[in-house]
Amino acid sequence: MIFFRAPQPSRSPPDPRQRGMNALFALLLLPTVLLPSPLPGAPAGAPGKPKVEAAALIRVDKSEHRLELVAQGGRVIKTYKVALGSGGAGPKRFEGDKVTPVGTYRVKGRFKGLFHQFLNVTYPNDEDRARFAELKRRGEVPPGRTVGFGIGIHGVGQRDWNSVHKQSDWTHGCIALDDAEIDELSRLVPDDTTLVITD
Repeated sequence: MIFFRAPQPSRSPPDPRQRGMNALFALLLLPTVLLPSPLPGAPAGAPGKPKVEAAALIRVDKSEHRLELVAQGGRVIKTYKVALGSGGAGPKRFEGDKVTPVGTYRVKGRFKGLFHQFLNVTYPNDEDRARFAELKRRGEVPPGRTVGFGIGIHGVGQRDWNSVHKQSDWTHGCIALDDAEIDELSRLVPDDTTLVITD
């Protein structure tokens, strides 16, 4: 970095070289004053392009096969059509029933793998555990089954499936989007975002 020392008062006439340096310094500063600044909320390097708001809530309506990303004030940011568990309606009862759970959960962690990208969900919650315990007490749980685990929101992972996978429910209880959609959703959903799944 170059620093310029202000000229000291003197009785001699000003040095023409110093006057030229001052003019050069002013020209170097001029663009920073005249160029427009990015709009508030715009990402650096993208003047005029508003930043997409992060989701505060994920809503899944199983009957409509719809996932919505909702902003802090209640505005719906994005809507996706999804594939669900092939086990049908109702709450998840136990491991292996292929039912997408119903309830309130949170997004906890994410990783890349077989299904392109996977956002882990905090299933089971306390209600799921209590329901499972009651089913087990009544003898309605097959031997060796647990309440279940490994529920999440994920992609397809096979390019040729992206266009057809939403034609029927095929997961073991997870919520599935296209690979491009799960990439977008992952950017908009921070960890600890609330997920509400209804029938």
